[in-house]
Amino acid sequence: MQNTKIGIIGGSGLYDIDGLQNPTWQKIESPWGTPSDEILTGTLQGVDMAFLPRHGRGHVHSPSSVPYRANIDALKRLGVTDVISISACGSFRDDIKPGHFVIVDQFIDRTTARESSFFGTGCVAHVSVAHPTCQRLSQACQEAAAAQGITAHCGGTYLAMEGPQFSSLAESRLYRDVWGCDVIGMTNMPEAKLAREAELCYASIAMITDYDSWHPDHGEVDVTEIIKTLKENSVQAKGLISRLPASMISEQANCPQGCDKSLEFAILTAPEMRAPALLAKLDAVAGRVL
Repeated sequence: MQNTKIGIIGGSGLYDIDGLQNPTWQKIESPWGTPSDEILTGTLQGVDMAFLPRHGRGHVHSPSSVPYRANIDALKRLGVTDVISISACGSFRDDIKPGHFVIVDQFIDRTTARESSFFGTGCVAHVSVAHPTCQRLSQACQEAAAAQGITAHCGGTYLAMEGPQFSSLAESRLYRDVWGCDVIGMTNMPEAKLAREAELCYASIAMITDYDSWHPDHGEVDVTEIIKTLKENSVQAKGLISRLPASMISEQANCPQGCDKSLEFAILTAPEMRAPALLAKLDAVAGRVL
């Protein structure tokens, strides 16, 4: 058994959380670089919380420049057990409307300019991301959304694009009509993969702001409308976060899905061949198995 500590990674429009007791912004050092920002820690209804603004306060990081490895490593160092990603996304479905939320359960990764693993030459590891989100944690998010009165769709495939530009019409139609995706965003990859390598439970909440560019009645993405919807979504997201402790338990056993044991048989490099410098950087992420 270990104490539950919820880590919230807030996307566009979400730069803090309300209602924390003993709130403190902490600077966390990581061998993987400087995280996006300091991390806000405190307790919410008796549950330890940590909040990291993905783009930094003031929105200083683009989707491609977010230090994903440093962010996940820093949360792990703080003792976070459960990571909940909240991000602004476009919708590929008529019934998933701006203002709705989607509890994502699958990803298609189309990013190309980001470091996507903690492992590499000197220590090779392969983890499974067949089911990249944690079912238990996603269910808690669904319950919190319902309690907040949010229209939240359970399950959906998230197309992760590089950005920072929005999709062309041809791309939008491809992702929707051919690949069967439900939402599109720029930030959940490689974040979800890194969380799995760090043996952290991970859930993704997509806050819908627009219909991307496929919809015949809405045309191309309108940034003005996005910002308006984003502000409304952020208020709802803060309400959802405030209801999370009621859906979580203060102490938890091993993850039923095995998220917390994902490295059990993943490391292939023989112990005597592992690079000491890389092992030193992996002390938080993979310390349990190393």
